[in-house]
Amino acid sequence: MNPKTLQYLMGHSEIGVTLNTYTHLGLEDAVGEIRKMEEERARQEIERGDRPQREARLTQRMFRVV
Repeated sequence: MNPKTLQYLMGHSEIGVTLNTYTHLGLEDAVGEIRKMEEERARQEIERGDRPQREARLTQRMFRVV
């Protein structure tokens, strides 16, 4: 559900209360978001016709999950 909608329904005056109460993230969530970002970047490179060098493709990372 949209957090602002939930805030309204729950009657919270601050979005922080809603997010701290009803939002729970884990490693799987972070990994999934990183994959989405990588897929989007790859899609954009394909659309532009970019062909990254092999070394750059293997070592370039925006985030590293440890």
